[in-house]
Amino acid sequence: MKVIIIEDEKPAARRLGRLLAELNVEVSTMLHSVEEAIVWFGENNHPDLIFLDIQLSDGLSFEIFDAIEVKSAIIFTTAYDEYALQAFKLNSIDYLLKPIDGEELESAVKKYRSLKPRFQKLTLDFDDIKKLLVDPLEREFKKRFTIKVGQHLKIINADEVECFYSENKGTYAATMDGRNYLLDTTLENLETELEPKSFFRVNRKFCVNIDHIKDIVSYTNSRLQIKLKHFSEQEIIVSRERVKNFKLWLE
Repeated sequence: MKVIIIEDEKPAARRLGRLLAELNVEVSTMLHSVEEAIVWFGENNHPDLIFLDIQLSDGLSFEIFDAIEVKSAIIFTTAYDEYALQAFKLNSIDYLLKPIDGEELESAVKKYRSLKPRFQKLTLDFDDIKKLLVDPLEREFKKRFTIKVGQHLKIINADEVECFYSENKGTYAATMDGRNYLLDTTLENLETELEPKSFFRVNRKFCVNIDHIKDIVSYTNSRLQIKLKHFSEQEIIVSRERVKNFKLWLE
């Protein structure tokens, strides 16, 4: 399997290369700009798989494919908010939200390998994806949830939820009145449905609402601990890989 990485941040590219090596995936080439990639594709056989960052130093990586015909499968690596990634899924493409998690990377590689026999030529509607990325204002996010409580249906507004969390294979909404409601969804689905300015997934288990954060405290191993106004049943720790993006989100 021939794999290349297109990523303008060289430390991030090297880290991804090391993570792939641990999965016995050898990276043959690392490219760092739109211009460099266009030249490389014009002079080399296309790889089986591309790990592609969206925002490169000299433009959006989609500009590469305005100049060349795509003949490779693509796994996106991006720091963009999750709502902009819906379009990628429509094309059976996976994506990794930076900073890249090792387990999620392994899952993406396994997905590619399982789909590889079906890959003849990958066609992407980059214009639609770019539209989502640069003009997301028309996107509607989930504002309320309907939850079954006994024989009744209860409506909960998203802004009432202090955090969403997963436990024992279930997903729960913890509300400002101290209640916890079981939802018929997953945190992965919620990431694409919630307003990204209000909600942030701080680790694999918790997604928090910025309006209900009471305090943020330094924690071990360069992590952060979040204290919410009412929810106190479990510690909420921002994973070390997500601390940088969390701080940017707070701003």
